[in-house]
Formats: sequence, C-alpha cells, structure tokens
Amino acid sequence: TAAMKPCFYNESVEFFYNNSRKELTKHWRTKDVLVVALGLTVSVIVLLTNLLVITAIIINRRFHYPIYYLLGNLAAADLFAGIAYMFLMFHTGPRTAELSVKTWFIRQSLLDTSLTASVVNLLAIAVERHQTVFTMQLHSKMSNQRVMILIFCIWVTALLLGLIPSYGWHCLCDLEKCSSMAPLYSRSYLTFWAISNLVIFLIMVVVYTHIFIYVKRKMTRMSKHTSFHPRYKETMISLVKTVTIILSAFVICWTPGQVVLLLDGLGCKSCNVLAVEKYVLLLAEINSLINAIVYSYRDNEMRSTFRRILC
Repeated sequence: TAAMKPCFYNESVEFFYNNSRKELTKHWRTKDVLVVALGLTVSVIVLLTNLLVITAIIINRRFHYPIYYLLGNLAAADLFAGIAYMFLMFHTGPRTAELSVKTWFIRQSLLDTSLTASVVNLLAIAVERHQTVFTMQLHSKMSNQRVMILIFCIWVTALLLGLIPSYGWHCLCDLEKCSSMAPLYSRSYLTFWAISNLVIFLIMVVVYTHIFIYVKRKMTRMSKHTSFHPRYKETMISLVKTVTIILSAFVICWTPGQVVLLLDGLGCKSCNVLAVEKYVLLLAEINSLINAIVYSYRDNEMRSTFRRILC
C-alpha cells in the first residue's frame, strides 16, 4: 500500500553510511593502515593462544571435567572472536564501501555471535561454579553428555542472536531508525543487545560475589577442623579466583563497548560514539587474549601442558 515505507534492499552500503552520516573513506589513510595492522596482529595472537588452550584441555586427562570443558568452550568462543575480528580487518577501511549488504551483515553477525557465545558461556561457568561450591565439590557431577548438550545450546543461542538483524531486525525499511555505529542495524536492536548483555554481566557479578562470600565463610569455619584437607581448600579457592579474574577482565573489556552501543541505540546526539568505536572494539578483542594469559598464569598444570605442547 501507499502508506507502507519503501525498503532499500538493493542499495549500496555507502547509501546507508551516508544516511547515518558515518564517514566512509575511499582511500587508505595512515590511521586505517595502523588500525588494520594492529587488529590483524591481535587476531593472530588470539588464534594461536586459544588454540593452545583448547589443545591442552584435549590432551591432558586431568582437564577432563565439566568446568574445563566450559573453559575450553570459552577459548573456542575467543578463537571464533579472533576469526570474526580478522574477517572485519580484511573488510574495513576503504573496503567497507565495496561490500554488498549481505557481506556487511555477515561481518557484523560474526562479531555478534562470538560475543554472545562468550557471554552465555561465562554465565554457564558462573552457574556451574555456584553449584559445585555450594555442594562443596571440586568438580561438577554433570555427565559429559550433558556438558556437550549445554555447549551445543550455547552455540545455537549465539548463532540465533547473531543472525537476528540479518533476518529482519534491521533498518533497511525504516532509515530514520538506523544507528550511527552500525548503519544497517536498527537502533532498537542495539538497545536490546546492550541492555541484555549488561543485565547478564550484572547477574554474573552477583553470582560470583555470592560465591566469594560463601567460600570465605566456609573456609574460615572448616580450617578450624584438622580433618579438613588443605589441598582441597587451595584448589577450590584457586579455581574460583581464576574464573573470577576471567569474568572481571571480560566485564572491564566489554562494558565500555556495550555502553557506547546503548548510547547509540538510544539516539544520543551529543555523545560522539563514532570517535571511540574502533577503540572499544579493539579493547573487546584484547579480552580474547587476556583469557588465555589468565589460564597460564593461574593454573600450574595448564602451564606445564603448554610447555609440553610447545616443546
């Protein structure tokens, strides 16, 4: 009908960037070359370090427990993030103008899927640690089959959320609702995306705070009993600390990006979101590198397995 708004499926990516007033350069500038060089360097290191973590968990039988399978899956999500960021680096700068609408959506979906996989995986780790700590076990009694089903569900969720904009929640039929940072995405999707992630971050912080308070109280009470095994206490606290450091690093690296997305989604005119866009994205990508460093720094067994693989 005449009242219906026209859709712009056949327009170029440049058309949407002009509509959102986002700069689209046609020539390689020094800034673009530096961003791509730094981005590719980080991506390669992310790929290699997380591949090392996954290999260590596969070859060392001492890591064949639910918590390590979930940590391995987090490394797989980080590995995927490295691939997504590398794909972005090969399709950014002056190359963005040459992209088809379909390729642009693939570029963004890869990034969204990798973030969702990391977030949902961290939530699963938080729940697993909460369950094991409160039943005073070192490892969850969850069967391998149930862990694999959980990992499968994590990736299905990540894929569904990553593909939502490509299959309808975009602004191709309503140009007034296009965002500044992602000119083909609807601002309402960015708002939903950012708020969902920030709520999950908050839930995880609450869960880990609860775990820490409980462990501290329990260890103080149980240390008075001579029958309490010190090795158990040491391992339990070490594992809780490791996943807490991983969570903290994740929240610190990803929250600025989510806040910037939220401001863009809410249509903040005075917030210069485009000025910080590339920096918050690089900070988020560096998180995928931090996790692998945390594993090797916190876990002696993991460190010795890394040495064995590398030598």
